[in-house]
Amino acid sequence: MELVTVAAAVLIAAGIVGLVIPVLPGLLLTMGGVLLWAADRGDRTAWVFFGICLAIAVFGWTVQYLVPSRRMRAAGVPTRTLLAGAVCAIVGFFVIPVVGLFIGFVLGVYLVEHLRLRSTAAAWSATKIALRGVLLSIGIELAAACLVAATWVVGLLVTR
Repeated sequence: MELVTVAAAVLIAAGIVGLVIPVLPGLLLTMGGVLLWAADRGDRTAWVFFGICLAIAVFGWTVQYLVPSRRMRAAGVPTRTLLAGAVCAIVGFFVIPVVGLFIGFVLGVYLVEHLRLRSTAAAWSATKIALRGVLLSIGIELAAACLVAATWVVGLLVTR
């Protein structure tokens, strides 16, 4: 197996792992691996497979933001709440490595919603909705990355 193909496989795998443990830009790394492979091969078939993978990734990125945000908006969770959760997640990541990301997000969303709604039960309900939305978003991106990886494997088999 060629060194570039192995490097592409490592990037694709790192991208998928980066989605499960949200530290790395998963789908972007996955696409980087496919791009590296297509550029190294340089033939038409490799670029066609890259184009297919890119279409899957763009679709995944689009759906990843549209579906959860529509659900959260319908449930009454404002965008500023999610932004506060994201900021607290970043702070939490540095305060408590890796798990602080999740703790910070939950705490940030809960605190902002508690201040806004003045109700513990309502704030917790909004926090659960926001968590489901984030998990749905990660799931959609993970599915797209796995589909990109599977498409790349088919491309490998076709070009061998």
